Amino acid sequence: MERERRLPPWLKMQRASGENYSRVKRLVRDNNLHTICTSGNCPNIGECWNAGTATFMILGDICTRACKFCNTRTGRPLAPDNDEPRRLALSIRKLKLKHCVITSVDRDDLPDGGASFWAEVISEVKNVNPGITIEALIPDFDGKAANLMKIIDAAPDVISHNIETVRRLTPLIRSRAKYDTSLGVINFISASGRRAKSGLMVGLGERDDEVMESIGDLYDAGCRIITIGQYLRPSPLHMEVAEYVTPDRFEMYRTAALNRGFEHVESAPLVRSSFHAEKHVAH
Repeated sequence: MERERRLPPWLKMQRASGENYSRVKRLVRDNNLHTICTSGNCPNIGECWNAGTATFMILGDICTRACKFCNTRTGRPLAPDNDEPRRLALSIRKLKLKHCVITSVDRDDLPDGGASFWAEVISEVKNVNPGITIEALIPDFDGKAANLMKIIDAAPDVISHNIETVRRLTPLIRSRAKYDTSLGVINFISASGRRAKSGLMVGLGERDDEVMESIGDLYDAGCRIITIGQYLRPSPLHMEVAEYVTPDRFEMYRTAALNRGFEHVESAPLVRSSFHAEKHVAH
C-alpha cells in the first residue's frame, strides 16, 4: 500500500482482523485458494472479510501480464488445477454465500486464455450452491468472441471487465490490454443480453474530462454498472500516485454517471471492482 507520503483522512481503512476475517483467511488457506483481496492488496479486505465475503481468484496467482498498477505476481503460471472448481464451490458453500465474485489472472499461455476453465468453475459453483448469484470479473481474452462466449454461455448473473483507466493512460499502465479492446469486450457482453459492468481507477494523472469521456464510452458500449475508485500504489515498483482525488470529485463522477444513464454507480476513494457487488445483481 502507498507509504511514500501520508494518506489523506478520507482513505482511512478498516483494520484487517476479527473472527470472520480469521475464518475466511483460514478457509482460503486450507483449501489452497487465491483471492484478489490479498494478491491485489485491496484496502477493503478488513471490511469484506469481516463480512464473510471475498473475491476469489482462479487459475493461480501468477499473471502473464505485468500492468504497472497491479500487485499480482507476473511470470510463467503453473498448469491449471483441475480440482480447483470443486474446492472453490465447496468453500463458497461453507461461507454460506448468496452472491460471489470470481476473477482470474490473465492466462495468455493457454489456448483459450482459460475461458473453458472459467466456464467449468461457474458451472461447478452453481451446481454445489443452488440459487447463488455470480459475478464473473474477467480478463479481456484479447477480445476473441469464441472465448467470451464460453463465459456468456456459463450464464453468470453479471459479467465484469475493467477498463481500468482513461484512453490516454492505457498504454502507460496496462500490459498488452488496449482501451478499445476492453470497450469491445463490454459491448460483446451487453449485446449478448448479459449485464455488463466495468471499473475505473483515478489518481493516475487523468483529467476530469477524460474520466467523463470514459464514462460515456462505457455507457455507449452497453455498460450499465460502473465502479470508480482511487489508485493506491502497491509498491515502489508500481506506477506512482499522481494525486489523491477528493470525495467531492468522486461524487461528481457518480452524479455524471447516473445522469448519463448508469443503473448503479459506486464512486468513492476506497471503492474497488467488487465493492458492494451483491447490490449490482438486484438492478
